[in-house]
Formats: sequence, structure tokens, C-alpha cells
Amino acid sequence: MQRFVKLVAMAFLFLGLERAYAVPSFARQTGLSCNVCHTNPPELTAFGRNFKLKGYVLTDTTAKDKVGNSKDLLLSKYIPLSAMVMLSDTAYQANQPATQNNSAGFPQQLSIFLAGAFASHFGALAQVTYTHQDDHFGMDNTDLRYSNQGDLNGKPLWYGITLNNSPTVEDVWNSTPTWGYPWISTGSGVTPIAAPVIDGALAQDVAGVGGYGMWNNHLYGDVTLYRSEHEGGPVPITGTGYPYNINGAAPYWRGAWQQTFGDNYLEVGTYGIYADTYPNAVSGPTNRYVDPSLDFQYERPFGANFLDAHGRYTHEASSLAASLAAGTATKKSNYLNAWELDSTYHWNRYRYTATGSLFSTTGNADALLYAPAPLTGSNNGNPDTSGYTAQFGYWPVQNIDISAAYTGYLKFNGASTNYDGAHRNASDNNTLYMALWVNF
Repeated sequence: MQRFVKLVAMAFLFLGLERAYAVPSFARQTGLSCNVCHTNPPELTAFGRNFKLKGYVLTDTTAKDKVGNSKDLLLSKYIPLSAMVMLSDTAYQANQPATQNNSAGFPQQLSIFLAGAFASHFGALAQVTYTHQDDHFGMDNTDLRYSNQGDLNGKPLWYGITLNNSPTVEDVWNSTPTWGYPWISTGSGVTPIAAPVIDGALAQDVAGVGGYGMWNNHLYGDVTLYRSEHEGGPVPITGTGYPYNINGAAPYWRGAWQQTFGDNYLEVGTYGIYADTYPNAVSGPTNRYVDPSLDFQYERPFGANFLDAHGRYTHEASSLAASLAAGTATKKSNYLNAWELDSTYHWNRYRYTATGSLFSTTGNADALLYAPAPLTGSNNGNPDTSGYTAQFGYWPVQNIDISAAYTGYLKFNGASTNYDGAHRNASDNNTLYMALWVNF
């Protein structure tokens, strides 16, 4: 626990700060404070959603030369760079085999962002991140977009093109996986054995291009096609060592309706992906995944306080012909059901936050697909995992977060006790996570 004490002491050095002298590049570009676009990052306000929808561009100004001719040039007065550093410490209810308790990340993550308007209708958020475990920088969530305005049936239509590297990274809501809860989490916990492909399996491993539109500020649609690109892998792609090598293109879809009624805001929608993939190859039998999903986002202000809630549900149907042929699955057809609910209350103008979350994944048993293994396996071939998270955050200034989160598991990889066949219980993977998150 000594590392916890050191981290807490370090964090409290910041509590006396009363103002931020620098804010990230979007705020520098627009001249607006961080909480105009965010409740707490990366949660977006209505203004923040519109800002992203419109290509990360707030103005449509054009420059003129000395004789007054338009040059159609929009350059920010500032180089659109931001940085983020996260220091953390994670304690486990029970040590992982042959390891010490408590894992310090110093830093857990360090990111550099190229984020802002590059032209009158074109902007981007491009992130490069150093992670503690990998000990190197790599491309992280990136979204480049062109946006413009027209009309359809006499109603305004915002439309655009997105180039990105993670399914759901282009979404303007916080109810889909890339920007959904948890906003920050430990990088050293034990990961459950199963999750739908749409829940991050293709993140930063694909390149996609798509089109989107928002009609009458209510109806939103997006279709994006993805191909495998395997950052750091061989070029051309061989597929070796990668469980997902997309055959052709993987279509991602998104549809949503948003509505304000009184002080209440509600978004309901659907999203998903169809991926036909070669495991560890670029030819031969394939595994197919279809991930239709439902989501919602609810918001309501209470004076200087604010309540929001998010939920998502995915039913993944998979046809694992390649895994069956390779002897890593006992059956061709499999399924997963995954859902998560979270709600955050912000008070004192977003200075304090309290979040509660419930999550669950269930699916059919498969003794080979979910095989026994110490710590990470399933003793009964079942992928079922469920639990909860309670998190508290304090923002002494708008670009610094001090956060503590406790995650508890009721079931892990199919059981509450001896889930891995090596006498480890689900609750042994419970974690207490503390972090200092600084954005500049």
C-alpha cells in the first residue's frame, strides 16, 4: 500500500490549484473552456457533440490575400497540439500468480494529440500514445472528418466523411464502446475471456472510411467500411499472429434518434458490425461475427449539477468455421450477450463526479474456445462474467482529474469460485484503482 500513499500524496499537491493556465488544443482553438464541450472528458455535452459532428470546426472563416481574393485558408493561431499524462496505481484483492500486489503506472499512459480544425470544413482528432506495458508510442484513436451543411425536405442536414481507425470512434455519443464508460481504467487487471468483437477487438487495428449525416438535429446515420491494417505488422499483411484479418471489408452501421423534452435529453440508437475474418492467415476458412447492438444516453441538469446515464447491449452471433477446423472450438455456432449500464452525477459545476456501473457478459459453453488456464481461463468452458464499478472523481481544475474506482466481480469466466481450475475466485480479481489524469 506504500505506492497508494505516495500517489495520493502526489495527487493532493494539486488540490490547491484554482485555475488552469493552459487547456487542450480544442479549447485553445475555440477560446472556450473545457466544460463547454465536456461534462468530464471524454463525455460530450450537446455543444461538444455538435462540434465533433461539424468536423471539429467552430468557424468557417476564409483568409484573403492583399487584394482581397479569398484563399479558402483556415489556419489556427495555435499549433493544434495537446498532451495527456496519466499516473496510476492498482491494488488487487489477491495477487496474480508469481507477482507482487499493486502495479504502479508512471506513467500508465502518455498521449500526444493533433486535434483541431485544419480547413474550413475539415478537422481531426489524432492520438499517439505511450503505454507502460508496451514501453513505446503507437497510433491510438484517430478520427479525421470533413463536414458540410445542406437541407433535406426543408430541414437542415449536416453530413460528412470520416476516416478513422476504430469502429465507434466516430460516434458523437458516449454510449458506444470507444468513448463509453469506463472513461479511464487500470491497464494491469485480469481481462475476462470473452467480449463481442465490436467492444474494442478491432480498435487501432483497422482503417475505415465512411459517411454520416444528422437530419433536423434528430436523426443520425453512419455507415463505415473497415479493412485490417495491423499497426506494426508486416506490409503487405500476412495475417500471422493476428486473430482478425478482415476478408474484403467489414461494414459498421450506426443509427440514432435524439430528442429533448423539457430539461430532459434522450438518445436511443443501434450500432453494430459484420466481420468475416481469417484467424492468423489471409486465406482459408473464416470466422464470421455479427454484432447488432442497442444503446441509449440520458441527460438532465439540476441547477449547477448534472445527471447522465448510458446503456448498451450487444448480441453477437458467430460462425466459427476456421476455429472448428483448427481444433480451437467444439462447435461452429456460438453467441455472446453483453450489456453495461452506467450513471454519473456531477455536482458543483462538474468539479465532483460519482459513477456507478453494472456489466455482464453471457454466452454458450465451449470447452476449447474457453479452455481452462491459470488466471485467464475457464474451468467449465463458460464465458459468463458479471460485476460492478463504483468511481469517484475530483476536478480541482478543468484539465486535472483525481480519480478512485473499485471494480468487483460477482462471476468471472463462468464461475464465482475456482473459475480457472487453479483455485482462483472471481472476487480475487477485484481492483482498487487510483489515477491522476492531467490534460494540457
